[in-house]
Amino acid sequence: MRERPILFNGAMVRAILAGQKTQTRRAVKGIALDWLGKAQFTPEYVASPGNDLCPFGQAGDRLWVRESFTDLRGTGIEHRPNIDGPIQRYAYSADTRPGAPGDYARKDYGIKWRPSIHMPREACRLVLEITAVRIERLQDISEDGALAGGVDHFAVGMALATGVDCAARALFREMWERAGGDWDSNPWVWVVEFKRVEVPGG
Repeated sequence: MRERPILFNGAMVRAILAGQKTQTRRAVKGIALDWLGKAQFTPEYVASPGNDLCPFGQAGDRLWVRESFTDLRGTGIEHRPNIDGPIQRYAYSADTRPGAPGDYARKDYGIKWRPSIHMPREACRLVLEITAVRIERLQDISEDGALAGGVDHFAVGMALATGVDCAARALFREMWERAGGDWDSNPWVWVVEFKRVEVPGG
């Protein structure tokens, strides 16, 4: 079993914590993309474990989530995620939406969120075990795949109630494009399925 870091924004972290996100899609790059451009290599072959081309790993490997955070040691702010739980050293921006009381307290103490890329392994609270890896075209995502990809389930329900077809896919497209991706180019993507692993203190 290998372990690698992976970055998620606040919305995706909240979706994982809520049990609503169990897949991530990331653009295929490098050698894997070169192989996909050759007729003799199928997506199934390129994604096979023996080729070891997926930068996120294979089934059985783990991903530790990097997210925006802050270290509260020495700040004078007690961080107790659960009212009866222990004080914790780290706080996470995904838990403190802009305008919430905790956000005002953070600003009053001059504490800033640190970018996810700078998170050390010891600050990680989310570990994911990969259950499956495959390659497909981005636009091949199904309604179920879009739901598992972290779209807002409430927004999907509201859209369906008004008669919108393929609401989850439409919201996933918006999410992909907001992150700077190009939906219309229909790129090859890694589809990484995962389940959350309970970690001590997590």
